[in-house]
Amino acid sequence: MHPFLILLIAVAAVFVLIIRLRVNAFVALISSAILIGILSPDIAVNEVVPAVGERFGDVVGRIGIAIAMAAIVGQCLMESGAADRITRRFVAWLGEARSSLSLVASGYVLSVPVFSDTVFYLLVPLARAMSIRMGGRNYVLYVMAISAGGSATHVFVPPTPGPLVMASTLSVDVGIVILVGLCVALPASLCGWLYSIWIDRKLNIPIREAPGLSLDELGKIATRPEEELPGFWASMSPILLPVVLITSNTVANTFYEGTGLARLTAFLGNPSFALLAGAVVSLWLLARQNRLSLKQLAVPVEEAVKSAGVIILITAGGGAFGGMLVRAGVGDVLGESASELGMSLMLLGFLLAMLVKIAQGSGTVAMITASAIMAPLLTSADLSYHPVYVLMSIGSGALIGTWMNDSGFWVFRTMTGLTEIETLQTKTALLVVLGTTGFAVTLLGSWLFPLV
Repeated sequence: MHPFLILLIAVAAVFVLIIRLRVNAFVALISSAILIGILSPDIAVNEVVPAVGERFGDVVGRIGIAIAMAAIVGQCLMESGAADRITRRFVAWLGEARSSLSLVASGYVLSVPVFSDTVFYLLVPLARAMSIRMGGRNYVLYVMAISAGGSATHVFVPPTPGPLVMASTLSVDVGIVILVGLCVALPASLCGWLYSIWIDRKLNIPIREAPGLSLDELGKIATRPEEELPGFWASMSPILLPVVLITSNTVANTFYEGTGLARLTAFLGNPSFALLAGAVVSLWLLARQNRLSLKQLAVPVEEAVKSAGVIILITAGGGAFGGMLVRAGVGDVLGESASELGMSLMLLGFLLAMLVKIAQGSGTVAMITASAIMAPLLTSADLSYHPVYVLMSIGSGALIGTWMNDSGFWVFRTMTGLTEIETLQTKTALLVVLGTTGFAVTLLGSWLFPLV
């Protein structure tokens, strides 16, 4: 069966199972992944289930510990009152009318060294606490504000893996990529924020129950007197520590590659270890603030791990689904078809990354795949603008196409308590706004500031 037909059948299967038949998302994704293997002529029948299990295990191995540790951080931030302290400080700084901008800025900065999904795990408790303080209003706005900032820098600004690999593949100086990426990500984030304001008013969804603390527990924490809350910098420490550790690894590998310092920071700055350190600090903060014993700390840890387990299963199921599409040759066929159309390099890179993202779900994989296809074309082309703009076009395309095979879709849906349809209206549409804005800014930049 042709890979295009496999893609169409797989997409239809996921939509029918989840939206029409209301099958559990994990079961639907794993079943559809197996269906892809059965339909693909490149995969032997006896290899289908092992291949799905291999891809499922690969995703769990990469994200499982980080998600579990981030869930503990989020649980402790809420129960200790640290999230509420941070929320109150942001509102005091920016005013109630602009409080969502603080979440845009936080996501924008934190997603430079950290995966955007991880940043969302860390900041979503703050968004929920902020909505509670506002009487349950603007819930969609607050949770989308995190993605508006975080998703933009994640695809445009190194050292996140996608733009970093693209810079190497396309032979573009990393410093230029950082500077141009920050400039492209800023207007994209602001346009995403404006869309978030509009869709929040249109949908008018109140705060929902989600994994972690219940709304009653959130309400009790949000009404605590100021003197019962931890200090601001103590509250920020479980978030800042992982960011500092991960960033130290990036800096050391950039300037001191191969040294003992680089090896040390590679251990300390591994996302799983960095978030483990953040979890330890958050548990210490909770124990000190609420005067809990080690035995009593087991309760919030167990609650956090339960919620993390659901997220890990669904996320890894989406990863297995996307991995089987790649194994079936969907990505290769899409790349070959796009390159034969003879488009401009920026438009070709944009569309190619978008098609690969839709097919297999990972924006990082889409950026790496599209840049590898574009590299030989870029070498032989006589450009009137700097090749960094081709890189930005690929990053813009990699934002578009988030749906059920993207782990970020399920993280957002599960952590916010929204339905699949509401997630398509919010997260999926938001990334379309970010991607199209980023591409428009890239085209304008290549005309106004060609850098050649």
